[in-house]
Amino acid sequence: MTQVIWIIAAVLVTFTAGYVGYSRYLTRFVELDEEAETPAHKYEDGQEYVPSKKPVLLGHHYSSIAGGAPIVGPITAGAIWGWVPALLWIAIGNPLMGAVHDFVSLSGSLRHEGKSIGYMIGEYVGESGKNMLLWFAFLTIVLVVAVFALVVAIVFNAYPQVVTASLLYIGLALVFGVYLYQFNGPFIPGTILFVAGVFAAVWVGLQYPLALFAGDYPAGTIVLFGGAGNWVPGAGALGGNTAGWIPFVMVYAAIASALPVWVLLQPRDYLSSFLLYTGVGGATVAIVVGTFLGTSSQSLVIDSSIGAFEGFWGVEGAGLAPLFPLLFITIACGTISGFHSLVSSGTTAKQLDKETDARLIGYGGMLGEGLLAAVALSTLAVAGFADPEGGIGAALPNFAEGGGIILTSLGVSETVGAVFMALVLCSFLLTSTDTAVRLGRYMMEEIIGTPAGRTDTGLSADPASFFRGRYTNPIIQVVPAYLLVVSGQWVVLWQLFGGANQLLAALALLTATVWLANWDDSKQLVSTGVPMAIMVTITILGLSILVFYENLYLNLLQGGAGSLEAMLSSAVQMVIGLVLIVLALALVRIGYRNISNVRRGRETPAAEPGDD
Repeated sequence: MTQVIWIIAAVLVTFTAGYVGYSRYLTRFVELDEEAETPAHKYEDGQEYVPSKKPVLLGHHYSSIAGGAPIVGPITAGAIWGWVPALLWIAIGNPLMGAVHDFVSLSGSLRHEGKSIGYMIGEYVGESGKNMLLWFAFLTIVLVVAVFALVVAIVFNAYPQVVTASLLYIGLALVFGVYLYQFNGPFIPGTILFVAGVFAAVWVGLQYPLALFAGDYPAGTIVLFGGAGNWVPGAGALGGNTAGWIPFVMVYAAIASALPVWVLLQPRDYLSSFLLYTGVGGATVAIVVGTFLGTSSQSLVIDSSIGAFEGFWGVEGAGLAPLFPLLFITIACGTISGFHSLVSSGTTAKQLDKETDARLIGYGGMLGEGLLAAVALSTLAVAGFADPEGGIGAALPNFAEGGGIILTSLGVSETVGAVFMALVLCSFLLTSTDTAVRLGRYMMEEIIGTPAGRTDTGLSADPASFFRGRYTNPIIQVVPAYLLVVSGQWVVLWQLFGGANQLLAALALLTATVWLANWDDSKQLVSTGVPMAIMVTITILGLSILVFYENLYLNLLQGGAGSLEAMLSSAVQMVIGLVLIVLALALVRIGYRNISNVRRGRETPAAEPGDD
């Protein structure tokens, strides 16, 4: 039987080649300068623009970009189409497309005062293009908040030990922020002390699990409220405990997004990065050790339930699922993700200390997420997966259980290992959720118009202030996100998120291509233009299948929807999908026209980015 180590070996080889060779070329290509003043220094305000040490910012960036998608996606895709096509897309697509996407989004934002990709494209194609992209990004953020809050709640319900551990590490992060920025405590001793505290929180969580409502939990679980929580909105579809955690997660995200980055975002992401590095790195090392020394609780070979290749249409029972284009959309963030362009050109660009740090943080950070996707695929291979239609609900326990088996190679019990891997997943998700809300505020600030380096509280009488305000804008995002989740249509929500997210990646690559074309008409556009064309094709075809086959044909014309509520849901999906397709095609047309005009000398190219 095939050993799981080949999955890890394949990505390590291609990722190493990509970072050593391609990322070095890209660094020279966009002319990063270690001595240049970054937006973090130029607009330093102690709130959003805060220069950060490279390891701290890498921790924030990696924690923010890595959510549930690079775990759920590879597991689901591997189960439907087989582990080989899933592995090939991760190993090849990540260094050539995803890491390039993140790197150029971050580098471009650096040269545009730390502004978003929407602002960047507006510089070259006009206000209409800018607003279209910003609104697209803002709506995608709402879907991100909804999906990530839901996934956190599912993990909290499955592993109540993680609730306690997560609360403790958030508290430790708040104290660590004060320690670093208010008391100027020494960095390395503080890191050792507080990281030890985070790992101790795992032990406390194992001793004192926490749940909101009654359920099938480990012995000793503390239940806060009586009954099963059937009265909670969404309990019918999700269960009372899961539905109950969703508003808690969203309120947390809203509050955290309003705080200055030094209070919670930077210290929490830095501390959680050690959990994430340990989880991803530990699982990688455990696969190597378990393979060569045989120390795991079971052989680390690919389970017989997982085929190498299940055919173009996938396993029986998954419905009509053509490998092209659906595999590429399903794997999503493990290879490329539009959400990353919002993080790179949102929070990260405002905290970069030196331009050259973008190589490790932008390109290297995405390779780290690809390694997470490979680990997720390995957990599928070890544990097996009997329900490829199960989506989120089936994939998340698989990651924890498979991870627990893998970690036994290092002498960790399977129970402790599973809980630890579940906490690793929640660490990714919590950081991504409140970062997403903060990014949504940045989008609205640029739509309405806010000078760089200035933020509003939103508490004034000015209506515009309410929409972009630090304390009020999260309401605009969290309320619709909550309504989407408790509607019970979470499967639909995941599909829309996947389509919108991948389409946003294509638009971010389009933005980078337009920037490069306007910067210097001798710049090659292959590195960004080819991935952009591939992603536009993949996402338009994928959304077309969702709109015309799954919803129009199966659900509406063939009566698959059944109830009136399901029919209305299908109609809404069709409308959203069509809007995304039309909006993307319009932006591609505008961008292509700009590039063509510049290259033919019909317009004067924009000033060099450094001259802003």
